[in-house]
Amino acid sequence: MRPDTLCIHAGSHPDPSTGAIMTPIYQTSTYVQEAPGVNKGFEYARSQNPTRQALEEAYALLEKGRFGLAFGSGVAATDAVLRLLAPGDEVVCGNDMYGGTYRLFTKVHERFGIRFRYVDMRDTTDIEAAMSDLTRLVWVETPTNPLMNITDIAAVASIGHRHGAIVVVDNTFASPYLQNPLTLGADIVMHSATKYLGGHSDVIQGALMMNDADLRERLYFIQKSCGAVPGPMDCFLVLRGIKTLHVRMQRHCENGRAVAHWLRDNPRVARVHWPGFLDHPNHDIARAQMRDFGGMISFELRDPETAAALKVLSSTHVFALAESLGGVESLINHPATMTHASIPREERIRNGLGDGLIRLSVGIEDVQDLIEDLAQAIR
Repeated sequence: MRPDTLCIHAGSHPDPSTGAIMTPIYQTSTYVQEAPGVNKGFEYARSQNPTRQALEEAYALLEKGRFGLAFGSGVAATDAVLRLLAPGDEVVCGNDMYGGTYRLFTKVHERFGIRFRYVDMRDTTDIEAAMSDLTRLVWVETPTNPLMNITDIAAVASIGHRHGAIVVVDNTFASPYLQNPLTLGADIVMHSATKYLGGHSDVIQGALMMNDADLRERLYFIQKSCGAVPGPMDCFLVLRGIKTLHVRMQRHCENGRAVAHWLRDNPRVARVHWPGFLDHPNHDIARAQMRDFGGMISFELRDPETAAALKVLSSTHVFALAESLGGVESLINHPATMTHASIPREERIRNGLGDGLIRLSVGIEDVQDLIEDLAQAIR
């Protein structure tokens, strides 16, 4: 199926008992068995649930993979991947990443002997140099949160596999509609399905997609054993959100393009981070591995004082000041004090994330209303 049709039909099968076209919410914790160990594929809802099963099938199809697994949050999905590792193993990862991922790496898994090496992933020579005999995992975000840096997925996959490492791509900012890392050589794709996949700011969920059956079994064991699974209502909400992913992403991209160019033309704005610009670092790679450039933008004002940024953040009316991204509504965010507050300031500044950076999740409202809202706030 083509992507637009796939969004509507992935994982959808008429309910065998009623013919319902929408996957029912199987709100049950356990299932009656015909005899001990004899069942219809379902035993206990932590291990399997029909609503979750339909969603996991949809996840796999959307990412052009064989298998999908759903988790209680994006962080839970990330945590499951890290549980593949053992003390002494090393992870090579980007120095620009979601603050919650950084917190999980440094405050949880470092305590258990996992070592993390942070590099600028825009340059694959830096990635190659960071690899060692102990590297077991390469963690990639592209585009990154919040600086919109682009990493060459195929090149990193080649480097990782040459060193015997699993290559994981956090594809949250792009969504499966714009980018499919498995087709470029990645072993695992991670999504915070809370964002574009759900699309309506009403559910928390994470997802992993992969092709390798053994990797799927290892991750399924972790999912089942550690129990960070989503409930059936959450799975239903993401299934419903996926059915409009294509039309939402098309509008996110259209609005994002218009807002990015308007910001760049604004004399009060010093710099705009958006991979669709021809002079954006690694734009050619973004154009090759993405179908469009999305609705995520970050920017800095010409006035370098943090107070100037805070004034803009508190002055919008259509853009809501809030965490998260990828919903139908537009959000404005201050990474330094919100999504990336867990990263030490010195490290943030060194990696280019200053106190004045503003991040936008451009929604699907009328773009003129969005531009007018930004215009009255940036003055």
